Amino acid sequence: CRGRSGPASIAAVAGRAFGDPTVYLERYVSQARHVEVQVFGFGDGRVVHLFERECSIQRRFQKVVEEAPAPGLDARLLEQMTGAAVALASAQRYEGACTVEFIFDVERQEFYFLEMNTRIQVEHPVTEMTTGRDLVSLQLRQAAGENLAHVTQDAIRREGHAIECRLYAEDPARKFLPSPGRIEAFGYADSDRGFRIDTGVRAGDAITPFYDPMVAKLVWYGRDRHDAITGASRGLESIEVRGIKTNLDFLKKVLRHPSFLNGDIDTGFIEAHRSALLDG
Repeated sequence: CRGRSGPASIAAVAGRAFGDPTVYLERYVSQARHVEVQVFGFGDGRVVHLFERECSIQRRFQKVVEEAPAPGLDARLLEQMTGAAVALASAQRYEGACTVEFIFDVERQEFYFLEMNTRIQVEHPVTEMTTGRDLVSLQLRQAAGENLAHVTQDAIRREGHAIECRLYAEDPARKFLPSPGRIEAFGYADSDRGFRIDTGVRAGDAITPFYDPMVAKLVWYGRDRHDAITGASRGLESIEVRGIKTNLDFLKKVLRHPSFLNGDIDTGFIEAHRSALLDG
């Protein structure tokens, strides 16, 4: 406020900036994780959750690597987080799949509401692979009027671990700028039973500058986190993309980084380890 202080001056600044003098303060979170809860509502107040996902590996506030379960999350906190997500969707009598997203304060071990995404999300495969539930199918069946009374919270179980890597046509060395062009070759090994790829392109297709530069979602499932990371690291080595720049080498470095392997992650991970992930 340029030397002025106090509620009146703060309100004046807010009034000029937003046309509304009402101000609310947000707690500063020095080490934040992005954790979200997948929920499904039936339109009558009944809501189930399909557990949480970890989405802290981000660049420009865009997720790059996601996994389920979130590593090292206390069971009590998880119960509180999933309970809050279900309560929110239930109060809205929400119908269909949606995601309730939270900022998790690593230092205070507290979580804060971020937003509610009323749609299926890019990272939903890690939830599907660990719960065995097809979220898209559930939405279609619900829209068709099928009775889904058998989909209860007690019936939803989670097993194993899944990791998703977003393969983008972008140049990490140039601040992840998109790298449009024509795909000359796109190959991958698909013999691993724990591997899933979601993509809409193939060799000969063009990545244009008019849409999101995602090439594919690469997802691996394992018995536990170590097994999933091992499978993902091995699988990334089998990916071949020619004709465009991609973040493939960057993804390999993320999965090999000691902090990632130890579950020591937050939304500042890429910036904190810039030299190891982006240099060279």
